Amino acid sequence: MDAEQLLAPVARMSPADAARHYVLLGVPVFPCVPGEKRPLVAHGFKDASTDPAQVEAWWRRWPEANIGIPTGPLSGIEVVDVDVKGDPPRGPASWQQATQAGLLDGWAAQVVTPSGGLHAYYPAAEAEQRSWASGAAQLDFRGSAGYIVAPPSRTIIDGETAAYQLLDLATGEVRPVDAGALREFLDPRPVRLSWPQAPLRGTLEERTRRIAGWLAGQGKGERNVGLYWASCRLAENGATLAEAFQTLGPVAETIGLPPREIERTIRSAYRAPSTAPSASTATSRPVAQHAPVDRGRVLA
Repeated sequence: MDAEQLLAPVARMSPADAARHYVLLGVPVFPCVPGEKRPLVAHGFKDASTDPAQVEAWWRRWPEANIGIPTGPLSGIEVVDVDVKGDPPRGPASWQQATQAGLLDGWAAQVVTPSGGLHAYYPAAEAEQRSWASGAAQLDFRGSAGYIVAPPSRTIIDGETAAYQLLDLATGEVRPVDAGALREFLDPRPVRLSWPQAPLRGTLEERTRRIAGWLAGQGKGERNVGLYWASCRLAENGATLAEAFQTLGPVAETIGLPPREIERTIRSAYRAPSTAPSASTATSRPVAQHAPVDRGRVLA
């Protein structure tokens, strides 16, 4: 994704011209209600098109329509959406925490939203990643079955009209975000399968072997969360980060997790507070307490 080519020119364009611009670059679009996020077409993002004639007809009918772009495989774009609602808002703190954990590297562009929030654009991952929302963290992921409103669209906030605007472009490596690892970091789910309820006994080698054996039995839908909790348990039992990679990495690959996701998940577990959740408790770890955020500042 060439984010500069995609987003930089549209600030000076009308909605109709911007829609044509996106389509010329192969990005499907659909019209949304002027000043709003609601689609004007019957099936929303499912009606998005790269057909110049169709797009021309839409914006001839609704010349001030906002521009919707489907996220995920349809456009090749995935977005992390940082909300700034609430007093204080939790989204910026969640963004900062996940960034410090190495889970948000690789964005191609940042777009400031009319509310003062943030859309971080990433290239879509090869494997489908579905959209999800974390209400507690106020940070959402827009992948397949989702969409965003793109620059230079405008919405009305507190009676004022403001535009989606390009804020920053990447200067380093651009790569997909691991949506599964990010979600688990922000909103970890309980492990539903059976961790031993009694404390693990034996030598570190014996305890490590038991944890790795448990991970090997996890199936689809439990693999990522299982790796996270196995990593936490290794940390609790005194294993180093290098030992966790050596022990759990091959097992995680065997059960189908990609190497990048494995690395991020294990590192995320080892970055957790020293009171990392014990696997025997099987309870969720809450998002850390957020620091107050200046609502008047643009998230950078």
